Amino acid sequence: MAPISTGVECTSRMYESMVYWETTSTSGDQPEVVREFAQIWRAAEKIVYSRTLQAVSSARTRIEREFDPDAIRRLKESSGADISITGPELAGQAMSAGLIDECHLLLNPIVLGGGKRALPDNLLMRLELLGERRFRSGIVQLHYRVTV
Repeated sequence: MAPISTGVECTSRMYESMVYWETTSTSGDQPEVVREFAQIWRAAEKIVYSRTLQAVSSARTRIEREFDPDAIRRLKESSGADISITGPELAGQAMSAGLIDECHLLLNPIVLGGGKRALPDNLLMRLELLGERRFRSGIVQLHYRVTV
């Protein structure tokens, strides 16, 4: 599959954070990584899963009220590029439905003592480590492929 996402699937809370990329400057004064991600975001077809969000403020975006694993399977089969699913609850539903081929986990060196779980209960997925990256901030990115 191509490295550019054709679809970004997220919850309304995640969408409210990510919609920043719709209007951020892509001029030469921005770092290359910012310009690249803004272009990826703007080019992607986006689906926001929300029961409360009434309207979206980005192009190529639609709202779905319920997560439909069969619709995502059809999208995967017809897509010529990767599909990104963000947010722990939505990603957990996709994992439980067997829709995930690869997983990027970002581990942040902060203990909060609460919040949403990153992975759903009662899930068994075998993972093959494809790569890891350490950032100066202490964040570690782990890239896995789901194996059968």
